[in-house]
Amino acid sequence: MKIKVIIPIISKALNEDTVREFKGFASEGVEIETENLDYGPASIECEYDEALAVPDILRKVKKAEEEGFDGVISDCFGDPGVKAAREIVDIPVVGGFEPSILLAAGLGQHLGIVTVLPNVLPMLEDSIMRMGLEDRLKSIRYVNIPVLELGDRSKLENALYDESVNAIKEDDVHVIILGCTGMVGLARSLQNRLKEAGYDVPVIDPAFAALKMLEAYILMGVKHSRLTYMKPPEKVRKWWD
Repeated sequence: MKIKVIIPIISKALNEDTVREFKGFASEGVEIETENLDYGPASIECEYDEALAVPDILRKVKKAEEEGFDGVISDCFGDPGVKAAREIVDIPVVGGFEPSILLAAGLGQHLGIVTVLPNVLPMLEDSIMRMGLEDRLKSIRYVNIPVLELGDRSKLENALYDESVNAIKEDDVHVIILGCTGMVGLARSLQNRLKEAGYDVPVIDPAFAALKMLEAYILMGVKHSRLTYMKPPEKVRKWWD
């Protein structure tokens, strides 16, 4: 099984952690390859960033299919380009948001997201409404740390812990979802820390969730429905190259 992980930014600041964790998450026999964007933003923290990232994401998803990959992950919690990519390829494509929300919904009644900055809150609220889960989501909190500064893991983990406790105590949250794939590798330690403090709740890592859901799709031999994600109509479209 070959999976392409598209890190949908031009910065490579988080590559080392991302590559290490994805290869650690992967099942035996799963080959992981990662690739950054050639064109787009240094990080995705708003609608503008996402719009800039999508064209090159689509180009790289199409290339991954042509190169024989079995599935693709758009490695961002906002699922940039995922729906459009499903229209143009015949392999499964996932982002970080949909898999983690669906898994979290099976683990507890009240869901809570802890993300990076206030800029992304409207984007996540829109995504939740499209999934019809607005009644289940009780909280979206943020640590107020930009994506490119998530490398300070001690600072990040402390901020995640504080906001997770606030979400549990003040918003009645039962399941914590990390709202950025740049937070990769911190879910287990945060979950243990919360349990030690008396809060026995699951914490979902969106990168881990994306990989395991994609592996399941590939093993089951399924992909997105063509009744939902129809092939785009034939017409002239001007690409940058």
